[in-house]
Amino acid sequence: MGSEQKLCMDEALLEQPVNQHAPENHDNHRWRPSVLTAAGFVFLTFNSAIAARRSNGDTGAIFFVAFSYLDLVILFYLLRQFERTPPASLRRERIKMAVWLLTTMLTAAFSYKVAEIMPFPVQVLVWVMAGLTVLGGFYALFLHREETKA
Repeated sequence: MGSEQKLCMDEALLEQPVNQHAPENHDNHRWRPSVLTAAGFVFLTFNSAIAARRSNGDTGAIFFVAFSYLDLVILFYLLRQFERTPPASLRRERIKMAVWLLTTMLTAAFSYKVAEIMPFPVQVLVWVMAGLTVLGGFYALFLHREETKA
């Protein structure tokens, strides 16, 4: 391959858009999760069942495990919907808000469980870190706008 031909190919590659979206599959009935996704859900389900079984009937622990499991399942579903939704749509913004709310609830639940077993100064630190995480997520998802360079 000559250097002139290679230069033309390099220029053609540089002219292509950087962020190309994967082709959308509008046929939701034929969509199947990847093997890795299925394995992740099997692992999550198995660990949740084991955690609920090990709770020895503690209603609070069972509720925490069930809440965390359902929150994660809904979160993964909404993230998949977010990926499939066109970038400038109102639906995408609503999904983004739901994702932030789900992650906020999960952060609060885990912070509560961790702070429950810590001494008071560490409890304060746990809740401050959780609050900063939630506020940082809100800023990143809703307030921060990337500047385009000319």
